[in-house]
Amino acid sequence: MKRHLLSGLLSLLLSLGNAYSAAPPGILSLWYDKPAEYVRRPTEDGGWYKTLIDQALLIGNGRMGAMVQGGISKEILPLSEDTLWTGGLNPDSDYSKNAGRFQALGNLTIDLGGQEPSSQYRRSLDLTNAVATVAYTANGVDYRREYFASHPDQVQVFRFTASQPASYSGTLSFTDAHQRITETAKNLITDFGGFENGLRYEAQILVLNDGGSQKVIGDKFDPAIQFDRCNGLTIMVAIGTNYVPDFNRRYVGRDLPHDKVTQQLQAASAKSYDQLKAAHVADYQALFNRYSIDLGSSSDAQRAMTTDVRSRQAYQKTDPEFEQMLCQYGRYLIIATSRPGSVAANGQGIWNDCNFCQFGARYTTDLAPTEMDYWSVEPTNLAECHIPLLDLVQSQIPAWKEAGHTAPDLKTTSGEFYKRGWEAPGDHNIMGGPSHRWNKGGSAWYLRHFWEHYAFSNDTAYLRKTVYPMLKEVCEYWEDHLKALPDGRLIVTDYWSPEHGPLVVDGPSYSQELVWDVFTNYMKACDILGVDKEYRAEVAAMREKLLVPGVGSWGQLLEWMTEMKDLPPATDREQKETATEGHIDTPHNTHRHSSHLIAVYPLQQISYEQTPALAAAAKVSTIARGNTGGAYEISYINRSPIFARLYDAERAYDQLRQFYRRALPNLLSGTIFDATPAFPGVLAEMLLQSQQGDIHVLPALPKEWPSGSVKGLRARGGYEIDEQWNNGKLTSLTVRSIAGNAVPVRYGAKTIRLDLHPGQSITLDGYLRPVR
Repeated sequence: MKRHLLSGLLSLLLSLGNAYSAAPPGILSLWYDKPAEYVRRPTEDGGWYKTLIDQALLIGNGRMGAMVQGGISKEILPLSEDTLWTGGLNPDSDYSKNAGRFQALGNLTIDLGGQEPSSQYRRSLDLTNAVATVAYTANGVDYRREYFASHPDQVQVFRFTASQPASYSGTLSFTDAHQRITETAKNLITDFGGFENGLRYEAQILVLNDGGSQKVIGDKFDPAIQFDRCNGLTIMVAIGTNYVPDFNRRYVGRDLPHDKVTQQLQAASAKSYDQLKAAHVADYQALFNRYSIDLGSSSDAQRAMTTDVRSRQAYQKTDPEFEQMLCQYGRYLIIATSRPGSVAANGQGIWNDCNFCQFGARYTTDLAPTEMDYWSVEPTNLAECHIPLLDLVQSQIPAWKEAGHTAPDLKTTSGEFYKRGWEAPGDHNIMGGPSHRWNKGGSAWYLRHFWEHYAFSNDTAYLRKTVYPMLKEVCEYWEDHLKALPDGRLIVTDYWSPEHGPLVVDGPSYSQELVWDVFTNYMKACDILGVDKEYRAEVAAMREKLLVPGVGSWGQLLEWMTEMKDLPPATDREQKETATEGHIDTPHNTHRHSSHLIAVYPLQQISYEQTPALAAAAKVSTIARGNTGGAYEISYINRSPIFARLYDAERAYDQLRQFYRRALPNLLSGTIFDATPAFPGVLAEMLLQSQQGDIHVLPALPKEWPSGSVKGLRARGGYEIDEQWNNGKLTSLTVRSIAGNAVPVRYGAKTIRLDLHPGQSITLDGYLRPVR
């Protein structure tokens, strides 16, 4: 009798562990009540492709990714790896072959016939542990699946369980995205292939059954693993390539990925599922838990909405917990796509199920999508996640130098091919392949990230060894490329204001501002390190002569050297844009991009403190551009931090709301990956700013967040900050010093000066008085 009771209790506990819960998931979760569906997107060559990236749950370990569709009778998991790229260094190739495209690996398909009809379906992603879950009930059985991508074990793990034994029967197969034939033996699928550039890849998929049986069926052209009456399944995926971030080896290593992939899978399979999951969660939370944010409470009705519905509703009515979740989702995506040892997040993050995806998923530098991917890393305490971008840039510079030294449009002002410094292409891949157009200011864009990585850590050794030499080299490049006007002002020649207006003009504000930034950061580096006084003086003189943006006839910040009011459209593209977005350089011009406003954010040339007239003009321009919110989601995320830097909290918040209504069901941007991972950095800019050499507390707090808190914000100079506010007023501020520098702290009209030792902290009240 006792044994039967224990058996019944065990069955009950197993059922409860797998059963669908009527309560919505936790605050930090995305969730849906149906599987993801395929949607159509345009390909780069004008066609269409089907993709799950708009709706699927996304998991990644920095290097490998998977999209979780969550189908009931058939689960489709598109798999990807961040170094699967075509293109490379071939000056005789055309642009598309040279710049290449990010490639899909293929689809893992698990056929689970007999599990429909179902009820109580839920597909969710828990941001607190980076585990995706699919749960439903069918034929009286509660089914549950868990999916995660482990960084410590370098495998993706999918676990299928049920409340009753012998509930899983079906087949599992893999379809390579490049029509390669897979090898299937016993419980292992091996997929391998390569591209013209010498890149070779391999994936291994191991299927472990709990009870029941499995066997290989089909022929060598269409193999599958059949499993029958299993209690559960554990599937592990390891993927690798022979990519190396080394120009001298043309980015291709000699060793094939087979041995490393095999070792990773064997090591992971020697551990239990619980061990793999525990290691994954601990590793992820070591990054994720550094930062937390509370913007207030949402209603029960808001919590009960699926994430896609909730996003649209949050546009109409403030939903603080949704905004908190979206902020942490952006950080989750950064961790999932950019870890030391991976390459930087590309135009699709790391997720891909098409070989001709939109824009080729290339790294785009002129409009700042690639830069936007990394706006959040330093302020929201994910500095390690910045490293893949910095490493990628350094690995590509030799290739850009080689290509740029013979580029006609990069000749010096004396008409010669340049010999000093380097420039970045408008977009590029990871194999040294540049685009057909150079970004005049692209090197300065990328160097802003190196500078910020230093500024937030205050690591002078890193400044001396890495950042300073790069800054000097690019200053020398611009010394050779700036053109002097008759009045002595220096300008960048023959470029545009991406992607707006005429393509080739002198002195676009965008390029002028980027050159100003690299000159300024070089001068700061010289002062900090006490070096290069003579050349610093030369750079300072050049910076003083740089053309700065002017103020136009309707009070706007000029986008070009001269006002171009009602400039006739010159191309078909400009004619279409004029028809929908208004004439150029007028108050009615609502173009989706605001390239000339980067001097406000993310750069720091324009501010009310230093340049009040230009700041006022920048606000006029930002308001005009934002009248319709722009054509793309990127527009809102670009404009919101500009308004925050201009201390217009309500307009900054309104731009965020515009993003909510246009975000995809899984909260990605509708065009490329950039907007969602940038979101946490935008919120950080509203809650804390440090670009003026002080710590500015709650500079742009909107009325929609009357009470809340944030912990773990980072500030330039080497500080970590906690803030708490109530009724729109600061109530508590904790400052922890990492580097040990003195710094002014500003809140409202009050400013105090703190001088803390490394590791020391202080808590202040709402009047910036020490709490004893």
